[in-house]
Amino acid sequence: MRKLILLAAAIAAAPLAAQTHPADDVSAERLEKDVEKLVSFGTRHTLSSQTDPKRGIGAAVDWGLAEFKRIGAKCGGCLEVLPVGETVTGSRVPTPTLVRNAVAIQRGTERPNEVVIVQGHIDSRVSDVMDATSDAPGANDDGSGTALVIEAARVLSGTRYPTTIIYALLSGEEQGLHGGQILANWAEAQGFTVKAVLNNDIVGNSCGKDGYCEPKVVRVFSEGPRADLTARLRAAQTRFGGENDTPARNLSRWVAGLAEKHPDGLQVRQIWRTDRMGRGGDQVPFLQKGYPAIRFSVGVEDYDHQHQDLRTENGVFYGDTIEEMDFDYLAGVTKLNVRALDALARAPMPPTVSVDAAVRVDTELAWKAVPGAQVYIVATRATDAPEWREDVALVYIDGSKADNDKAAAEGRMFKHVKKLRGDDWMFGVAACAATYCSPVSSAVPGGAFEPVGKE
Repeated sequence: MRKLILLAAAIAAAPLAAQTHPADDVSAERLEKDVEKLVSFGTRHTLSSQTDPKRGIGAAVDWGLAEFKRIGAKCGGCLEVLPVGETVTGSRVPTPTLVRNAVAIQRGTERPNEVVIVQGHIDSRVSDVMDATSDAPGANDDGSGTALVIEAARVLSGTRYPTTIIYALLSGEEQGLHGGQILANWAEAQGFTVKAVLNNDIVGNSCGKDGYCEPKVVRVFSEGPRADLTARLRAAQTRFGGENDTPARNLSRWVAGLAEKHPDGLQVRQIWRTDRMGRGGDQVPFLQKGYPAIRFSVGVEDYDHQHQDLRTENGVFYGDTIEEMDFDYLAGVTKLNVRALDALARAPMPPTVSVDAAVRVDTELAWKAVPGAQVYIVATRATDAPEWREDVALVYIDGSKADNDKAAAEGRMFKHVKKLRGDDWMFGVAACAATYCSPVSSAVPGGAFEPVGKE
């Protein structure tokens, strides 16, 4: 086994080179045109017409599939476009109904089974969640997220990545997160290794009904205790910690750190809960399966312009119309998603890390090599600190790509001892390829970026 050497500074701390990036190609004008098109379908309610060519959810999903195909044609067929759907029933779907998602797959060149998913929901609603006939523009909820996903496909599809990017427009969100559940089931059935899910829902306004505005901030929601936590892991966390170290929480920290590297762009306010108070989104079905997933949403919501019948009362207009949106803000959220997708699709999977720190004055970390990794960064933070600090990198001497991939295939183990007492610190490791580093994987029970059943 080759020796490990210590580097003086972490790769992730290196300054960004001045160069063009796919995020620079994001267009507020194209985003606005896409939302206008979505609004033109009248209603996109899940229970609306599946067959009308101009109105209803069927026409909207068909348009999304066609748009993905047009994008794929421009890059020589780089996108595999398909509907992913199931017939469902539920409390808000009283009769069996086909729920279709529009999905485009941009296959990775080296690790195609390793995937990053970006998604938004294409369906809409008014005040009565069962009203499938009234006009439901759904401009911001969630035409904004749908347009973001399509724009991301436009600007990223011309680049080849080691891992796969999946672009998804989900149906059935307002009727019970059905589209998210269908896609999560499908990803599991494909045997994908899901590195991250970026769910974008209500990402197109910058001011609330009370006049308070947040034009420079996007909220990122992440779960605390894992949704797929078992009794065994819960007991282990009682002994070893990990309540604030889920993969989703570390993904949120990573996105916030990425935003900080671009101070002229939108910054992240991390919201350390799964979703808004009493509400949910399509990231939840992925979390329930143990996949790392976060939700992007506006810094401040405008409740008069979501889930509302179109009307004016006492001089106040209600309804989710395009006039209430801020497309420069939506472009900012899109750029952040594009930067995250680009980096995640280049970075290796976060490693699975174990720790030996009980009844000793130092801490030993251990992890298996992961495919594509050239460098591993050891990260630490005080138990009450919100963010990681990156303080040492480990790399193979003369480690070629083939050598590192062989190490991963052999399940080779790395170890590193920190001169810190485990009681007082949290530890984790990120994997890097060139300057692209994964989120930190925490050395706690349930900290691995994989369903707990695979630990």
